Amino acid sequence: MNRKRQLHLNLFIQSRGHHEASWRHPASSALALTDIEYFRDLARRAEAGLFDSIFLADTLALMDTVAHAASTWLEPITTLGALAGSTTHIGLIATASTTYSEPFNLARQFGSLDHISGGRVGWNIVTSWLAAAARNYGGESLVSHDERYARGEEFVAVVKALWDSWADDAVLDDRASGHYARAERIRAIDHAGRFYKVAGPLNMPRGPQGRPVFVQAGSSDTGRRFAARHAEAVFTAQMEKATAQEFYADLKRLVVAEGRSPDQALILPGLSAVIAATEAEAKRLARDLNDLTDPEVGRKRLSGRFGGHDFSHLQLDRPLAAEDFPDPGTVQAARSRTEVIVGLVRREKFTLRQLLAYLAGARGHFTTAGTPEQIADLIEDWFNNGAADGFNLMPPLLPSMLDVFVAEVIPLLQKRGLFRTAYEGRTLREHFGLARPAGRP
Repeated sequence: MNRKRQLHLNLFIQSRGHHEASWRHPASSALALTDIEYFRDLARRAEAGLFDSIFLADTLALMDTVAHAASTWLEPITTLGALAGSTTHIGLIATASTTYSEPFNLARQFGSLDHISGGRVGWNIVTSWLAAAARNYGGESLVSHDERYARGEEFVAVVKALWDSWADDAVLDDRASGHYARAERIRAIDHAGRFYKVAGPLNMPRGPQGRPVFVQAGSSDTGRRFAARHAEAVFTAQMEKATAQEFYADLKRLVVAEGRSPDQALILPGLSAVIAATEAEAKRLARDLNDLTDPEVGRKRLSGRFGGHDFSHLQLDRPLAAEDFPDPGTVQAARSRTEVIVGLVRREKFTLRQLLAYLAGARGHFTTAGTPEQIADLIEDWFNNGAADGFNLMPPLLPSMLDVFVAEVIPLLQKRGLFRTAYEGRTLREHFGLARPAGRP
């Protein structure tokens, strides 16, 4: 008998919640954002809710909004090392840049985490777009969109080869005979390409998952094709069900065109939900959060999304037009997110103040406010109608909105047969239903 398709849930941990003003709200955590206990506590709460995974993003520069906005300060790879010892089942996903990392170093770091966690690690592959990051890594300007993805393609190929440089049976650890490893089952990769020259092999045995799970978040045309070749889970920002369905169908088509099974590339749209006992109460809480925002923080963040474009001349209460923004095709930063923002302006005819308030909720991801039943209905609708394989949950307030989701939404999803009632595996690949990559023959 075929097993019923199951929903996948990832918790995206960001600041004290994904709403821009979450750090100011009394319902958010009082712990410092440099306190590892904050992250341990959230990871344990998500694990109690049977989430597939948690995710930590990364930014390689200090944002110019720091005076009036909090961020997540700890470096994600080392943070996951601490969380691996505080949890037993939940997957652990971290962002690392192909633009400002070296393949050998990254392969060792994530390979180590996979061993430390018992096979629960995923790598969110990003081609860093922030102009300020370039200046921190010896560059005067941002690397072009096309070159970032060209570099990323080669980077991923090298890292895969390094993780596969040890056969699964290479380690003997035979004390009696004095043989630790089969040297013939460990081979150099001898890669020499346009961007990287790496001899290998990796100085570490193959991890419990073979390779960490590959996660990706680019939604531009180039990003989608990159995801179709490599990604096993895709985080995406979709502002409405119809566009989510279009993205889902297109990416699954591209995955099949690459010779892969569509169920081996899970699509997880971002969902930021304010949840309360009544819809009116949830909407009141959402308004309270918006009232705490600073429009000038939003303006600076909007500028960063468009590669530093100056929006200072735009009046807050004048209706916007697509012409107020650079053509997304010319933006060398996060092109997919700029396309989402310009599309939103065309559709909703927002003023700048309204746009910034909308983006304050979750930076262009789907935001909503309602009762637990309404949120469960939305999740079921998207899941059953070709818009999602699950969701990248982005609570506007942490930990309060996570707690409500775990206590009141997850039981509804379980009763409907959509979500697990217990962990059935130990690795992230098992949670996601992903095949283990074959090792060296």
